[in-house]
Amino acid sequence: MIQTLQNPEEQENLRIVENMDVNNLPELMQNVLSLANTPAEKDMLLMSALVACGSVMPNLYVRYGMAAKHYYPNLQLFIVGSAACGKGIANLALELVKPIHEKMPLIIPGDATYPAFYQTLARQHGRGYIHESEGSVITDIWRSSTANYNTALRKAAEHETISRARCREASVIENPQVSMVLTGTFSQYHALVPSIENGYFSRLLTLIVDEHQAFNSRYVQPSDTTDDTIKAAAEQLYHLYEKMLFTKPREFSLTKEQKDRLGMHLETAYPTLIRMLGEEFHSVVLRMAVHIERIAMILSALRLTSSVVPDDIRLECSDIDYATAELIGNKLILHMAQAYQLVKGTEKMELPTVKPLDQKQILLSLLPEEFESKMLIEEAKAQGIPQSTVMRWCSQWIDRGTLARPSFGHYKKIA
Repeated sequence: MIQTLQNPEEQENLRIVENMDVNNLPELMQNVLSLANTPAEKDMLLMSALVACGSVMPNLYVRYGMAAKHYYPNLQLFIVGSAACGKGIANLALELVKPIHEKMPLIIPGDATYPAFYQTLARQHGRGYIHESEGSVITDIWRSSTANYNTALRKAAEHETISRARCREASVIENPQVSMVLTGTFSQYHALVPSIENGYFSRLLTLIVDEHQAFNSRYVQPSDTTDDTIKAAAEQLYHLYEKMLFTKPREFSLTKEQKDRLGMHLETAYPTLIRMLGEEFHSVVLRMAVHIERIAMILSALRLTSSVVPDDIRLECSDIDYATAELIGNKLILHMAQAYQLVKGTEKMELPTVKPLDQKQILLSLLPEEFESKMLIEEAKAQGIPQSTVMRWCSQWIDRGTLARPSFGHYKKIA
């Protein structure tokens, strides 16, 4: 079914890592991504690693919305793909959190009944990481309790109290913080998210992969380098976990300029998708803003693995991490649009011809009608864009008639 919704051009539009400067990622993420080969593997490993890392960041939160609600770095992700698309690469994310789990129980098996899931989460004081690569296990074990799991995970995504009552017992889990990576086919995804109206759809990040792995690459054994890289990354993450576990709660925040830009995104480019897909997609757009802040929070926290920050200092997002989180969110919302069409069962719809809010658009919009090379390079540097990249973009803008160059080093926008 997925194949009917995506052609090669659309799949290219959905790529995440291919459209970013990997050098702008924290060192831990760069090292982990070096283990992936294909564009699809890189996207799956990036997202699953972000979720895994976000599951082990206690005492870190961001305030969002008029009510200043606290959100933690917990993301929930479902990687939807056909057989032989290389989804197994996501299992490396599980290796990142195993050392922490050995010291402080964190992992919750996907192969668990709902009562067992609830009891495990309660024992772990509302914190947990679910990682399940066998979609059939999820479908079979959750079949009788899909509604319960759906409700619990939906509440956990918003850190809302999860309650359970039986004849002889009643209990609640307050402020749950659950991260999750699931991989499987669309039918398994649909079992957990049966409809768009279900509130869990907009809370569950979806990554759609439509790429078959080369036959011979499926039988290549991981090298010692793979093991060493993951062990080193897991050790870095463990030290970060210890560092944050024994500190006071620390607030993460975007700068005023970043908040303004995020608001601009909601008001300008994203409504294109709402007009295409319908008002039901509006909740996805609104929650993507929260996801972007959570991703930025994870990226910023990962930079603490190589630094010492006093307990009383607020963690503020850098422009580089915000730009990276924004790009990831802009691509994820296109994946969510594809998932939306799959769940709705609608006819094939083309993705927007203008990619929402990529770095090129943002950079160009921030420049005046006329500017010099120096201004272009300085603005690009502020957004974490290398000089070589922005000069290449500049040549493309000139070739496409977006910019004119009246004289050397001087540029003018063309209406």
